[in-house]
Amino acid sequence: MSLLKRVLLTDPIAPEGEELLARSAEVIRAPDAGAETLRRLARDADGVIVRSKLPDDIFAAAPRLRAVLVHGTGTDIVPLADATARGVMVANLPGGNAQSVAEYCVMAMLMLARNVVAITSSLRSSGWDPARALGAHAHEIAGMMLGIVGVGEIGSRVAKIARHGFGMRVLGHQRHLERLPAEVQPAALDELVAQSDFVVVTCPLTPQTRYLFDAARIARMKPTAWLINVGRGAVVQETALVEALAQKRIAGAMLDVYEHFQLTPGHALLELDNVILMPHLAGMTLECNARMARAAAGEMLRMLAGETPHNFVNPQCEPHS
Repeated sequence: MSLLKRVLLTDPIAPEGEELLARSAEVIRAPDAGAETLRRLARDADGVIVRSKLPDDIFAAAPRLRAVLVHGTGTDIVPLADATARGVMVANLPGGNAQSVAEYCVMAMLMLARNVVAITSSLRSSGWDPARALGAHAHEIAGMMLGIVGVGEIGSRVAKIARHGFGMRVLGHQRHLERLPAEVQPAALDELVAQSDFVVVTCPLTPQTRYLFDAARIARMKPTAWLINVGRGAVVQETALVEALAQKRIAGAMLDVYEHFQLTPGHALLELDNVILMPHLAGMTLECNARMARAAAGEMLRMLAGETPHNFVNPQCEPHS
């Protein structure tokens, strides 16, 4: 019987991190992130590094678990209350993917403003002249108004690039408006939504932010505005967004996250021509993956050794032996 601690990876991590783990622990790779698979493999694991949503009953199914490390920021993929009640330490890696996600947001603004997807699709299906004609609807983003909802590590970097790189004007909204960086002008949420040409959502999912963008708030957006969501899917009410996009009440959207984590075949968003859809890849670059994998391995080994993680999500828990 192995005396090594067992660490389950719900999804692959960069080799740098897995190699670091393997020096001190037995690494178990989940072949898929299905609920039954994770329950079965977690049963004999001491720790889990998670990138996909854990089943709500994971800790009942795996009483040996001592530590969960979120390979990212969002802790809504972990049943946190149950982890705390059972003495399971949970940690995350805030800011580790900030540069990659910020660059994604800038890419999204440029793709939307320059009508890239429609032009590329037209060039393939209709030829040169029809595709070039769509260029008449493209915009420069210099001088446009950017509104950022949740100006943390990611939002601050987006603001800096937008303000100093493109000369955009930047509004920001968060709980503590006095903590906004110099590039960002504070604004009430409805004011930000009404004035912005781009609304970038980077805030976490909490009871206060669930459906923060409902039908009424989306209706406050300018008809020429675009919505970009890299925060959490359920911050935006998906049915309301689909309706607004279908009726062309806003110009378009680019989404990296969704209300129910994954888009299923036949989803209404897949039928729209004014939304760019990505499978939760905003933070996925080679540089970011390597950086975060090393950090994830280090934090997991620290917790399994009985030490306090750097970013302790539930310090009120009493870790079990």
